[in-house]
Amino acid sequence: MGEQLDDRRMIAFVGDSITATGDWQAWFPDDDIINFGVPGYTTDDVIERLDDIIDSAPDDILMLIGTNDLGLRYSVEHLVRNTETVLVELRRELPGTRMLVQSIMPRTPEFAPLITDANIHLRQFSSTVRAQYLDLWPALATASGALNERFTEDGLHLNGAGYEAWLEELRPGLERLRDLPPMSRPLHVIDGLI
Repeated sequence: MGEQLDDRRMIAFVGDSITATGDWQAWFPDDDIINFGVPGYTTDDVIERLDDIIDSAPDDILMLIGTNDLGLRYSVEHLVRNTETVLVELRRELPGTRMLVQSIMPRTPEFAPLITDANIHLRQFSSTVRAQYLDLWPALATASGALNERFTEDGLHLNGAGYEAWLEELRPGLERLRDLPPMSRPLHVIDGLI
């Protein structure tokens, strides 16, 4: 029985309502789950909550954040800079934690250009802090850049089929993440460069 406990890992899910309403413990029963998803959260809110995330000292952090920034008409630059700040601080304080940045999910078509732009930046930046990037767009978006109507009732939040489609991408993404060695020392960043 002790070996089983040793094999359990702590996953911190960080995000907004899409994360908050996930049944993560049921979907990942062999892990211990902390859900830092809160409905309405923006990247500003995640920055304010960083100490709680750091104090939880998870083995893995799975982050999906940013759609509410765009919904509130914050700029892509604001969203990306905040996310970069979060990732740098997490990496500095939790050098051995594996991090998975998930692309911002599609929503209604008018948001597609902004989300695409933000996701390009998030993908490029993730590797600089040794975070993996998981692109959810191909599994969830239509050709017009909308969230596939099979996966949503309102064009933003996921229904059961939407969560299943997400999990089909997330489970192998987490497996790949766990195959990587953790960092052994903190990331050192010269203040003002990021």
